[in-house]
Amino acid sequence: MKKALLLLLLITVRPTLVLAQNQKLPEGIWEGYDGEWLHVSQQLVALAEATPAEKFSWRPAPGVRATSEVYMHIALANVYLLSVTGPKMPAEMKEGMEKSVTAKAEVISWLKRSLDAVKQAHLAVTPKDLERKVHIADRDATVDGMYLRIIVHANEHMGQLIAYARMSGVVPPWSNSQ
Repeated sequence: MKKALLLLLLITVRPTLVLAQNQKLPEGIWEGYDGEWLHVSQQLVALAEATPAEKFSWRPAPGVRATSEVYMHIALANVYLLSVTGPKMPAEMKEGMEKSVTAKAEVISWLKRSLDAVKQAHLAVTPKDLERKVHIADRDATVDGMYLRIIVHANEHMGQLIAYARMSGVVPPWSNSQ
């Protein structure tokens, strides 16, 4: 039985590995946290830049976040979640910015700033510091867990933004090259 399972695993995994070796994967894929952060950061910025300014106010239904609000939600969450690990939030970050910052250039500026803040902080953190306990909301977590939450959150909303883009007639730029 063990030999059959091993054979089945080899049959299914080997072609996938060969396929991955023969195709150029997007930068960052399977390169650990920093590589994956680079990948989602590049996609978020590329999609935001490819979206026409007038589409930043588009929303799929009343009461649902507009495109600009999703990008600002990501930016604000990046900075807030990062602040739980130690770095301070920018003084000019104010409550309500998710709704008040709507201009494409300003949204992209905040997005880039937040993505870079996470990147730089993660590059500077030590393996020992990743184990450090922090407190958020009503629970304890680790710095490593916070970074995991940040990247999962960014990817979750990347999926949302891809759906928004497609629904509003915007093709994600990386789709054109495949």
